[in-house]
Amino acid sequence: MRHGKKFNHLGRTKPHRKAMLSNMACSLIQHKRINTTVAKAKALRGFVEPLITKSKDDSTHSRRVVFSYLNNKIAVSELFREVAPKIADRPGGYTRIIKTGNRLGDNAEMCMMELVDFNEIYTTDAKESSKKKTRRRRSTSKSAAAPSAVESSKEEAPVAEAPKEEKEEPKAEANKADEKAKDESDSADKK
Repeated sequence: MRHGKKFNHLGRTKPHRKAMLSNMACSLIQHKRINTTVAKAKALRGFVEPLITKSKDDSTHSRRVVFSYLNNKIAVSELFREVAPKIADRPGGYTRIIKTGNRLGDNAEMCMMELVDFNEIYTTDAKESSKKKTRRRRSTSKSAAAPSAVESSKEEAPVAEAPKEEKEEPKAEANKADEKAKDESDSADKK
């Protein structure tokens, strides 16, 4: 019976699974983004996130522990030099899985897995949203000054309305003059 055996074996033996996850983790660290199946991505997330957490402490011991999992010194050095400083303040959740549809051939569910802090599109949106928060604070301070602006516009409003009325009167006079001219022309035509 397989009570409590919950992780995905991915149809591979233990050494094959370990080697595959190690290679995928190295690729993810070096390229910051990989395309794979959703099942492999979920298995990789549980494999690589503890290694990224361990890379926050740059000591010889943590480097050796990470190297024992990855077996690739280029990936280890890149993890500790480039990735660790960027994710230093993040408390977990270093990877993002974005589903991309099904593969042609076997209809397997595919996805793109990436390191969260290395996607410029999402990180710039986060910066813009923080700017929006500051704008909201400023708008509340402007709302206190807004009643005085409304009062001043009310004072100016009657002045603005008076010329409109004057403009309407000449139009009415012009219409009356046009009507008189038409009447005269009609009466001249009848004679």
